[in-house]
Amino acid sequence: MEHRPHWYAVYTRPRWEKKIAAQMQQRGIAHYCPLQKARHQWSDRIKIVEEPLFRSYVFVHICLAEQQTAVRMVPGVINFVYWNGKPAVIRDEEIDTIKRFLKEYHCVTAYPLQPGQKVRIVDGVLMDQEGVVQKIHGKKVYVVLETIGYALVAEFDQGSLQPVQE
Repeated sequence: MEHRPHWYAVYTRPRWEKKIAAQMQQRGIAHYCPLQKARHQWSDRIKIVEEPLFRSYVFVHICLAEQQTAVRMVPGVINFVYWNGKPAVIRDEEIDTIKRFLKEYHCVTAYPLQPGQKVRIVDGVLMDQEGVVQKIHGKKVYVVLETIGYALVAEFDQGSLQPVQE
């Protein structure tokens, strides 16, 4: 088994993402819980709160052979996300893309993966990134990061996208 750290996604109890991230922080487990700002309105006030971008997921950067058990022991962690019978490895570039995406775009929403056209972004912070687009409505484009199974939604100018020839 390889002894260098990789990114993995862990599936969590519903609405426990921030609690689990805090527990991982206390235990010294490298993690990433992408948060987005969301506006909630009650009858008497409006409040801006930070919510997890990916519901029921937290990413961990660990050496699987050495830290898998420690991650599973964090209260609220259900299991690793598996691909082909093994915990799914998420490329560093994809985590970096999520971080850049959240830094550049303020109103971000995640949607489950759906098939579509493959495109390359030709300008901006995500320049040269490839992804799958479900559909385009005016300037709003659904960009899919295939490995993690979610689409990140942001407003792009249609001129910022170029179809990728298979």
